Amino acid sequence: MSNEQQIVVIVPCSGIGKSFGSVSREAAYELCENLRPAETRLVALSKLVLGDSAARETVAQNPTVTIDGCKQMCAAKMVKQSGGNIAREATVFDAFRKHKDLTPEGIAELNEAGIKLACALAEDIAETVAGIGEPRAAEEERHA
Repeated sequence: MSNEQQIVVIVPCSGIGKSFGSVSREAAYELCENLRPAETRLVALSKLVLGDSAARETVAQNPTVTIDGCKQMCAAKMVKQSGGNIAREATVFDAFRKHKDLTPEGIAELNEAGIKLACALAEDIAETVAGIGEPRAAEEERHA
């Protein structure tokens, strides 16, 4: 039995050309680079779409959090099609509902409100990452 922390895969929306897509990506970067770098791993949605075997294997073997920018839920759909186990589906719209004062604008570069919204979303997800990636020994004991 291993007592190591299980990695949580983060798959953000691609949403190129849309502010909410940019918020999704910024939230993923904040989460993986600053808030939970040891517990998370970023997998680009484009790698799953292109059928990258390493990306598909990563989502298939680890719990995944998807961050979608719109109701199309492309990240969640692609993780499911790739054999992934989604532990949480987060959406930028849900974060925006909680923070209506933070209206994101911009695409290549988000405005200050967009960056703040991305950070709020990342912080919300970071709170649940520890529970999702609990030590593998505890999980193995439950199944024994």
